[in-house]
Amino acid sequence: MSHSVEDTKKDADERMNKSLETLKGDLAKVRTGRAHPGLLENIRIDYYGTKSPLNQLANISVSDARTLTVTPYDKGAAQSIEKAIRESDLGLNPVPAGGVIRVPLPSLTEERRKELGKHVRAEGENAKVAIRNVRRDANHQLKELLKKKLITEDDDKRAEEAVQKSTDRHIAEIDKLVAAKEKEIMQV
Repeated sequence: MSHSVEDTKKDADERMNKSLETLKGDLAKVRTGRAHPGLLENIRIDYYGTKSPLNQLANISVSDARTLTVTPYDKGAAQSIEKAIRESDLGLNPVPAGGVIRVPLPSLTEERRKELGKHVRAEGENAKVAIRNVRRDANHQLKELLKKKLITEDDDKRAEEAVQKSTDRHIAEIDKLVAAKEKEIMQV
């Protein structure tokens, strides 16, 4: 099956978008001083011998800027949920409160904020590397098409420019996401 210039550009763009979505997901899990449900969603709970993500066993809501409320669908799972939150690496101390579990978020120390900022920048760098790898693959595919004389030099040049534009757009988006997350972390 021969790849066309359009396929190559579309494939590159889709892969770059995936890298961006992955980064958004990773950044959503980084704890800032503000409460948001994404923080707890992926904590796994041992539920009848199966490790299940918390968001399948409970409703997670924000009760105020510094508190999450976890409402288990099955009251019998409450203790397991509480234990899993306590033992997660998030440094949280859940408090059972009549059928729900309140999760207060301690404010972050200056040192912790700096660590998180570093972590967020590293995630951004990883995403940029992924984007550049996609660009490299796309350009390689274009060179192959050129070598097989399936496209002209001009087609190759135009396609490479389009791939570069897409690369620049995605990298700018990464910078925006990282900057916004850093700002969020630094807010006291």
